[in-house]
Amino acid sequence: MKFTCLPNPAALKKTILIFIPLILMLSACGWFRDTPEVGVVLAKHFNNKLYKKFDTAVYNTVFIKYLDSLSPKFSNPKTLRSFYEEKQLNPELVMKFFVNGELDTLAQYIERSSAHGFNPETFGHKDLADLLGQLKADKFKSIDAVYPVIAGLELHAAQSLIKYQNFIYYGSLNPRKLFNRYYIVVKRPDSASINAVLQTSRLADLLKEIQPRSSAYLSLQNELFKYSQASSRDEQAIKTILVNMERRRWKTPELGDEYVEVNIPDFSLTWFKKQDTLSHMKVCVGGKREDGYSDKIKQFLKSGKLEDKPKNHETPMLYSKLNSIQVNPIWNIPVSIARSEIYYQALKDPYYLSNSNIKVYYKGKVVDDPDTIQWNKYSRERLPFQFKQGSGGGNALGKFKFIFDNGSSIYLHDTNNKTAFNYTNRAISHGCVRVERPLEFAETLVKDKYEYDQLRMEVNLPPIDTNKMALYKKKLAKKADTVNIFQLKPKWFGVKKPVPLIINYITAWSQNGTMQFRPDVYSLDETLWNAMRKFM
Repeated sequence: MKFTCLPNPAALKKTILIFIPLILMLSACGWFRDTPEVGVVLAKHFNNKLYKKFDTAVYNTVFIKYLDSLSPKFSNPKTLRSFYEEKQLNPELVMKFFVNGELDTLAQYIERSSAHGFNPETFGHKDLADLLGQLKADKFKSIDAVYPVIAGLELHAAQSLIKYQNFIYYGSLNPRKLFNRYYIVVKRPDSASINAVLQTSRLADLLKEIQPRSSAYLSLQNELFKYSQASSRDEQAIKTILVNMERRRWKTPELGDEYVEVNIPDFSLTWFKKQDTLSHMKVCVGGKREDGYSDKIKQFLKSGKLEDKPKNHETPMLYSKLNSIQVNPIWNIPVSIARSEIYYQALKDPYYLSNSNIKVYYKGKVVDDPDTIQWNKYSRERLPFQFKQGSGGGNALGKFKFIFDNGSSIYLHDTNNKTAFNYTNRAISHGCVRVERPLEFAETLVKDKYEYDQLRMEVNLPPIDTNKMALYKKKLAKKADTVNIFQLKPKWFGVKKPVPLIINYITAWSQNGTMQFRPDVYSLDETLWNAMRKFM
């Protein structure tokens, strides 16, 4: 039989008392503390036990100080702070992308951002590269020296990544805030998209995916390189290319395989279907606003007098869908035109209205004899009348009006002034777009032989289908009847499928390997350049 000797209780207590200070000392030194992930990752990468001393509590204090000091310089400080608070202030980007070299990839993409026209310092390239270099050097003498480098690298990498992604993928500016007549909805970065970027697990893939891929953009990018490398730099051409690259970065609605584009500076309309051009024709667009418009509009807002109101007939940039055609349209004359033009014409010539087939309305009712109105009794500021020009040959809209939903009362239409299409500068309308070959455009829009023949007969053109000639002659006879006076009225034609329409402003593009430049008719290039030049 064996007996086990039990320790003396007094001796056991004495032994425990001896070891307690040793345990507390070892605990204070971190022997029983788990090394945070960033410390484990860096210790393994550099084969340096220093990083195992990484103290999260101390690091967090340093990180918060850096975040507070850098926030005023950052473009999305609230989103950034919220992200890191949710992640318990962990250096997410350093942990995921330092060792595998993807933070270096980020720095390389930013260094090459001049290919998009940007100055790499717009994205903090120097700070990012310097901090990466300090961490790579692995020459820290204490763990306390590591904390500010990790905190700085994490925050600068996050800010650089966010800003680079926002600028390259969405564009450096929001056109809806820059131009007062830009009505195209553009997708812009928000907190959700920024968080998605910061949480990516594939940084190198993300950077590759956000690069613009459209052929229009890539051709401009190629031309930018050529013009920048030329022995005699054409600075104006470079500026024009840069602002048009910015336009191509804006996330406008997807147009699909088939759409119509009106390009204001080119004074043209083009119907695209995949890689083909179904139709291309000249257009007239709205006239440029008066010189000194900004100062004059301020004066008008002070005085409230219409004679102080400067003219601004610029066609807005917008996106919509063509949904119908009005043949032999009625023109509901806008109040601005009634006050600035119709009023004076009627004041000068009492028969102007009846000779121009313009009806006058007072409180919704037609005035039977507008030639008797004594216009000098009314001020144009408080003109109580409305005006409509009836269907017919003299109508300012011509024979066709192409309708699409928009909040600016803008439409495409025919015109009686065909000579204007021979002008070099065709910015002459009140804002709507005059189409050079409206019949051709109508045919492409209705996409139906029966409907197209009906449309032709409404404007006194013979049908394509000769079987309808009897009907056509009957319509002509009815219109020529002098006993039963025929009153021409507008008629609507629908389209089988609404066609996307974008009214755009493009002043430079590459066509068949040759750069095309157009005049900055509304000075929008200049406005855009002045806003974005600080990033160049």
